[in-house]
Amino acid sequence: MAARATIFYALFLTSLELLLTRHVSFAAGGKWNLLLPNVGISAMHMQLLRNDRVVMFDRTNFGPSNISLPNGNCRNNPNDAVSKIDCTAHSIEYDVASNTVRPLTVQSNTWCSSGSVRPDGVLVQTGGDRDGELKARTFTPCNNDRCDWAEINNGLARRRWYSSNHILPDGKQIIVGGTRQFNYEFYPKTTSPNVIALPFLAETNDRGQENNLYPYVFLNTDGNLFIFANNRAILLDYTKNTVVKTFPAIPGGDPRSYPSTGSAVLLPLKNLEAVKIDAEVLVCGGAPKGSFILARRNTFVRALDTCARIKINDENPQWTVEKMPRARVMGDMTLLPNGDVLLINGGSSGSAAWELGREPVFVPDLYHPENPVNSRFESLNPSKIPRMYHSAAVLLRDGRVLVGGSNPHAFYNFTGVLFPTELSLEAFSPVYLEPEFANLRPKIMAPKSQSSIKYRMNLKLKFKVAGEVKGPVKVTMVFPSFTTHSFSMNQRLLVLDNVKFTRNGKSTNYEVLVRTPRSAIIAPPGYYMMFVVNQNIPSEGIWVRLQ
Repeated sequence: MAARATIFYALFLTSLELLLTRHVSFAAGGKWNLLLPNVGISAMHMQLLRNDRVVMFDRTNFGPSNISLPNGNCRNNPNDAVSKIDCTAHSIEYDVASNTVRPLTVQSNTWCSSGSVRPDGVLVQTGGDRDGELKARTFTPCNNDRCDWAEINNGLARRRWYSSNHILPDGKQIIVGGTRQFNYEFYPKTTSPNVIALPFLAETNDRGQENNLYPYVFLNTDGNLFIFANNRAILLDYTKNTVVKTFPAIPGGDPRSYPSTGSAVLLPLKNLEAVKIDAEVLVCGGAPKGSFILARRNTFVRALDTCARIKINDENPQWTVEKMPRARVMGDMTLLPNGDVLLINGGSSGSAAWELGREPVFVPDLYHPENPVNSRFESLNPSKIPRMYHSAAVLLRDGRVLVGGSNPHAFYNFTGVLFPTELSLEAFSPVYLEPEFANLRPKIMAPKSQSSIKYRMNLKLKFKVAGEVKGPVKVTMVFPSFTTHSFSMNQRLLVLDNVKFTRNGKSTNYEVLVRTPRSAIIAPPGYYMMFVVNQNIPSEGIWVRLQ
């Protein structure tokens, strides 16, 4: 009876949330579109590649998925307690242009793993559970539908489960933490000691609930790594294994990382020619201390409704706390091309992990970083699909945000549960894509997509705008993120320094001359989406390879 009462109460709260959000939809902005009702798997992990295809995967021991492996192939794993022979796929490739999916073959368990894109555009994905814990995998993008996963045995030196990856200036990846791993390593492996102890991860580990898994990792503009776990952060010189700065705990002391899962972004980097570039980290949402243990006892504590923001290069950095429009745990934070931050997905009570989240948050919130405190949030139109544990979101080159996943169950479960396994794929179109702004939207004419650019060069962009252009436009570069468990690894947005802006006579043609980033410390090498932004309205992006 208690279980039935819990389910009834949660369903009531879900309905109430949806009713409460519907009344603001006329004043709110943004538009939801259901792209595909069933992609075959639940999109636990997502990565956009340079050919505008998105690789998604969940875990191999969920049981049979809803999409078959190609060519009658099967995965044979005698140690798998769920399905020793599985002829279904647990990874897919989504083609944005054709709105279609094709199955991919992943052999080892990718559950709760991590990744990043190499400078050559190849996805490197690491770790997982059981037979996947020491694996590295690569996926090389192609346009002939023949590419697939390649698996590397013992690609890792340590078991990596719930760890975080970041691309480094030299093109390698650093892999930080994971379950019972208070250390970091590099991929590919280095010849020097490849596994290096990081006591900070042990210090931030809560026995029984951890709260330091999937740490938030960002490459700072001085070449050091900002690493956040639980409620604290350090600045790490990973080349010397030295902590060069220790930041104060977030006011209130509540944890913000898994399973008290909030989210975090490195806010847009500007004034890139400055001697010292400001770098700010924003951490939003999460669950109060103890929420994970209480949720396992059927007590679902209200999630945190605050964000904390810090300038990490200040002499005496301090957190500034802001109130969000609503409580949110397991939400995703996505940097938009114009520099705004989209908060999407998640619940408003409970915790991450199986069956522990409640009260889905259907309403996305937009955060305007450059507005004054207390005027930075804007609520947008709600979705109708709960996106709880194991959901994800990534930015697409056309400016939409792709949203998928949600499976808080140990297997695929579609009936008799609060939040059935979600196989659908949606796109959220921010306000800037609405028809009324079409005449302000730039169209980049040159360079062409897939062009190569170099560091510290003057780059000329030619573009058209049908309507008015007010003053110099903004040019941004976005590194595509590997998103899972409410954290978009490697997510980075740079606002390029504007050198010269001209209009060709009275035509609708314009040129802007910008300066590319000066070093790989500011912008690691690789493929970026580049946008021109006019009056906060971004163009469709082009792919550029920075090298």
